[in-house]
Amino acid sequence: MVMKKILAIVLLLIPCQSQAFERYNGVVKYDTYFSKYSKRYFGPNFDWRHFKAQAIAESRLKAKAKSRVGALGLMQIMPKTFKEIARKNPSIKGTREQPRWNIAAGIYYDRVIWNTWKAERPFEDRINFMLGSYNAGKGNILKAQKIANKEGLDANLWESIELTLDKVTGGRSAETIGYIKKIDEIKGVLR
Repeated sequence: MVMKKILAIVLLLIPCQSQAFERYNGVVKYDTYFSKYSKRYFGPNFDWRHFKAQAIAESRLKAKAKSRVGALGLMQIMPKTFKEIARKNPSIKGTREQPRWNIAAGIYYDRVIWNTWKAERPFEDRINFMLGSYNAGKGNILKAQKIANKEGLDANLWESIELTLDKVTGGRSAETIGYIKKIDEIKGVLR
């Protein structure tokens, strides 16, 4: 079990071949949902490919994907999180097992997190704070920010969080940092 975790972390850290992700340009059956809910929750000028890249990193665009901890679907949403999202957003009418509503809930949740990170920072850093919070939890990113401040780093820059997150989440920080780099690489090849 420990070896599997180590292997998973190593695989996340190995630079991915962009060509491997180009195949997802041909998987378009969910693109209308990524586009629709990106516009709804982030506005018409926000690039929906950020969320498709996130879903590729989360589930490889497999609607029936299930993690060992119970996250489900394209956006790998936990049951408790989905219930909370559906309660706060009555326009989400289906279940997390349905791709449309899984995508809608994931992008809505990204928006909730996005609104947390309003401080002055570069756009890409704000994206990274959002994705890092989705992966590691907003509370862990906030704790890493406090440590960054104590160490004299600019806590509003993602590079500072990369330097301090291991003091909060230990070895899991490598997973979060790799997750964000993977999404950025995937997004770079999506059309």
